[in-house]
Amino acid sequence: MFLSFLVVFSCGKKSGSGDDSVYQDKAFWQEYHEGYSVGNSPEENDVRSIAIDAESNVWIAAGAGIFQKKKDSTIWNSLLPENEMGPSFAVFAENKTVWLGTWNGLLRYQNNKLEQITGPRGPVSAICKTLDGLYVLGPNGFWFDNGKGFVKIKTILPKSIRDVISDQAHGLWIATDVGLYHWTGKETKHFYKPKELLSGYVKGLAIDADQKLWAGGLGGVTIRNGEEAEKTLQPENGIPSVYVTALKYAPDSTMWVGTQTGVVRYQPDGSHSLRFSRRWLMDDQVNDIAFDKDGNAWIATPKGVSAIKKKKMTLAQKQDFFNDVLMKRHIRAPWIAGQCHLTVPGDTTSWLPEDDDNDGEYTGNYLAMESFRYAATKNPEAKENAKKAFGFLKLLQEVTDTDGFFARTIVPADRKNVHDGNRIFTKRQLADELVKEPRFKPVEVRWHKSKDGKWLWKGDTSSDEMCGHMFGYYFYYTLVADENEKKIIGRHVARIVDYLMKHNLDLVDVDGKPTRWSVWSPDKLNRDPEWLPDRNQNSMEMLSFLLLAHHMTGDEKYQKEYLRLIEKENYLKNMSEVTNQNPAWFIYFDVVLQAYLYPILVHCEKDPERLAFYKTHLERWFEKRKGDHNPLINFIYCYSTNKKTELKNSVDFLIDTPLDLVDWHIDHSKREDLKIVRKPVLEDVQVDVMQPASIRMTVRWDKNPWTATGGDPATEREPVFWQLPYWMGRYLGMIK
Repeated sequence: MFLSFLVVFSCGKKSGSGDDSVYQDKAFWQEYHEGYSVGNSPEENDVRSIAIDAESNVWIAAGAGIFQKKKDSTIWNSLLPENEMGPSFAVFAENKTVWLGTWNGLLRYQNNKLEQITGPRGPVSAICKTLDGLYVLGPNGFWFDNGKGFVKIKTILPKSIRDVISDQAHGLWIATDVGLYHWTGKETKHFYKPKELLSGYVKGLAIDADQKLWAGGLGGVTIRNGEEAEKTLQPENGIPSVYVTALKYAPDSTMWVGTQTGVVRYQPDGSHSLRFSRRWLMDDQVNDIAFDKDGNAWIATPKGVSAIKKKKMTLAQKQDFFNDVLMKRHIRAPWIAGQCHLTVPGDTTSWLPEDDDNDGEYTGNYLAMESFRYAATKNPEAKENAKKAFGFLKLLQEVTDTDGFFARTIVPADRKNVHDGNRIFTKRQLADELVKEPRFKPVEVRWHKSKDGKWLWKGDTSSDEMCGHMFGYYFYYTLVADENEKKIIGRHVARIVDYLMKHNLDLVDVDGKPTRWSVWSPDKLNRDPEWLPDRNQNSMEMLSFLLLAHHMTGDEKYQKEYLRLIEKENYLKNMSEVTNQNPAWFIYFDVVLQAYLYPILVHCEKDPERLAFYKTHLERWFEKRKGDHNPLINFIYCYSTNKKTELKNSVDFLIDTPLDLVDWHIDHSKREDLKIVRKPVLEDVQVDVMQPASIRMTVRWDKNPWTATGGDPATEREPVFWQLPYWMGRYLGMIK
C-alpha cells in the first residue's frame, strides 16, 4: 500500500469577529489519499467497478476477476475460483449482499458464500437496483429479478451498456455508446441529438439533489431537467478532459465527475476542485467511484484503487504534523534542514538523507521559522533549535578554514554519494561550456575535506545562499538572541561582509576566484555587459548585506561602503529597476531572494529619504506579486510594513497545502480547462490560472508556482515552506 496525505481545497474562513486582518484557527476538513495496488499484474490492478458493502468492505471488478478488501486491511483477496477468473465489469452492494458481473455471468455473495446465478448470460457489464427489483445488463441481454428469479426482458437496446441508474421511479436511465436511453416497462426513449447531449458517447450517469440527471461522456457533462437538456459542463467550466468516464453523487451533496485526467468535484454553488496526479490517484483515469458510510471516496483506476478520505484538523494540528515529519526525516547532522531522497519513489519509508546546493539557504529559512515560533510562543525548544541552526550556518564558514568564505553544505567525510562530485573538464568541454555560457566557471574540485577530517564541504557558494543566510541571521538576531548572542551573530556577519569587502565585494572561493554566481562588485555589475542581467538584483543584495552588518555591529566602515555604492556606483538606482526587469532575465527564483531582503532594508535603514525609497520600492514590488498568492511573500510584506493584508490568500494556501510532501509529478499541460502560457516568466512553460496548493508541485519557494509540469517522486521536500509563513502569521497576530 502506498500512503500519502492531502488537504481539501477550502477558502479558509476568517474570524467571526468580522476582523479581516485576523484568522481564528478552527477545524477544517483535511483530505488525505490512501493508494492500493491490488496485485502484481496489470490485469489485477485494472479496476473497472467498485462498491462498499454494509460492513465497509471494499469490492472491485478488475481485469483479472473479483477482489475484496476487508475493512482496515490492506490485502485484496480474490473471490473467484482460479478456473473462473477473468475480466469482470460490475459490482453492486446492497446491505450484506453483493452482486458481481463477470465475463461468464452474474454471481451473488451472501452469507460468506459465492454462488452463480442462473438466468443472466455473461458478460454482465451493469447492475442496478430500483424500487421494483434488480436489473442486470450486458451485451447479450437485459434481465430483471423482482425477488422471484431473473427473467429476460424483451426490448431493443444497444449492446454497449456503460452505466445504468434508477430514475428514482419505475424506470432506468441507460448510458451507451449510441446515446442515452430512458427505459420503462411501457416505453423506451432515445436521446442522442446535439441539442439533447454533448455527444452520443455516454459513459456515466448520476442524479443530484434537485433530481437533475448528469450524463457524462465524450465532450463533458450534460445536465438534464426531465427530458430537456438544461446545462453543460465542459473544459471552460472546470472539466479537465472532454473524456468524462464516471459520475457519482456524494453524501455531502457534491457531484464527483471522473475523467481521463482526474476527478473534479462540483459543489451545489458551482464551485469545484480537482484531484489528479499520483498524489491523489493511482492513475488519472477514473473508471468508477463509490462512497463508504463515512463519506470517504473510493476510486477505481486502471492502476489500482484510491481512497480519498478526510478528517478534521486545525492549522495548529497541521503544524504539529509537519514538525513531526521535519524532525523524523528532514533534520540531519549537524542541524541541517533539507529535503530527503526516497530510494523507492513515493515511499517515505525508504528515505535517506540528501545533500543539496541550497542547504544553507533553506536552513536559513528554518532558522527564521524557529525564530518566529519562539517569538510567538516563547517555547524554549524553538530557541534551542534556532541556536542549533545558526551553529550549522556558522560552521559552514568555519569548516572552510578561511577568513570569511562559507560552504554551500557539508556531509560526513565518509559519505560515498554526493551531488556534483569532483570532476575534470577537458579543453573541448571547457570550450563548449564557455560558448554556451561565457560566465561559466569550471569547478573541478567542488568537494573539500575539512581540516579536522570530519566533513566534506561543498564550495562554489551562490548568491541565493548568501541571501538565505542573511535572512535567517536577521530574524534570529531580532527575535531570539540575547545580548551575548547578538555579539556572536554580529561578528559572524561582519566576518563574511569583511571578506566580501576584501575581495572587491565578490565571494571568492578557495581557488582565489569568485564563485559562479556570487558577484556584487561594481566592476562586474556596472561595467561588464555579461553581468547586466544581474545588475539590479545584485545591487539590492549588496546594499542589504552592508546595511545588516552596520545594524548588527555599528561599525561605520560598512555604512561608508554602503554610501559609496549608492553615491558613486548608483546601486540604489540599479535597485530601482528590480520591478522593471527585462523579461529575458526575469526568473521567479529572484522574487524570493528579493523578499528575503526587504525586512533588512526597511528595518535597518535610519535615513528617512532612503527608507522612503525602500518602502515605495516594496509597495511597487508587492503589487506585482499579489497574484502569486504566496504566503511567505505576503507575511514578509506585512512584517516589513506593519500592515495586515492578503490574509485570505495566505490562509487558503496554508489550509490547502497537502500533508503529503512527496514531490509527485504534476502535469497541468494535459488538462483542457487551462491554457499554457509564457507569463509571468517568459522562459517557463506555465498555466494561465494560479492553481491551489493541493494540485501544484510540492513547494519550494524558489520554484515558479505557475509551472505547468514537473516533479520528482524520489524526493520528499522539507515542510519549512509551510511552517515559516504559518509562524510569521502567528507572530504578527494575523493567525490566532
